[in-house]
Amino acid sequence: MKETDTETRPPPVATVEMLTEFGPGDLQDLSDAAEAAIIDGGGFGWISPPPRETLEAFWRGVLIIPERQLFVGRLDGVIAGSCQIQRPPKNNEAQRHTCKLTTNFVAPWGRGHGLSRNLVEIAENHAREEGFKVLTLDVRETQHAAIRLYERLGYVRFGTLPHYAYVRDGYVAGHFYYKELDAA
Repeated sequence: MKETDTETRPPPVATVEMLTEFGPGDLQDLSDAAEAAIIDGGGFGWISPPPRETLEAFWRGVLIIPERQLFVGRLDGVIAGSCQIQRPPKNNEAQRHTCKLTTNFVAPWGRGHGLSRNLVEIAENHAREEGFKVLTLDVRETQHAAIRLYERLGYVRFGTLPHYAYVRDGYVAGHFYYKELDAA
């Protein structure tokens, strides 16, 4: 391929949607993207990629848990990242106004196209439409780009847990954030 061929190629089309069922290739794409993010250090709890059947079972489980809503970001139709809104359990009336943003990642090969921001904003809008007033999240202190994004989007850090995660050979702190959705 000539250098001029790559210069004329249009940028990939980035889209975000709520996923309620897997289409052809979606489970594989989502698992591939998650595995790449885990290897890169953004593994939403995982330090090393689990066996593929475990990862696929995790994603299938997300779709059947009523308290979870899965949003995916695509580049030219291929899933490159995701996030979830986690609703409080039905027996938690006192916190029924609050939900959690979780499992937010974009594979390294999908970064730089606005997917992270779009995922968070669309998840926020959905939570707002569902009547939630506050969205919370937590993130490892090592995930600098995610922290910058959350803070730019108006999330307020309200605490840090020094022993949030144990990664490789030591503790990593985690930061806790919230955003008032009706004030946005």
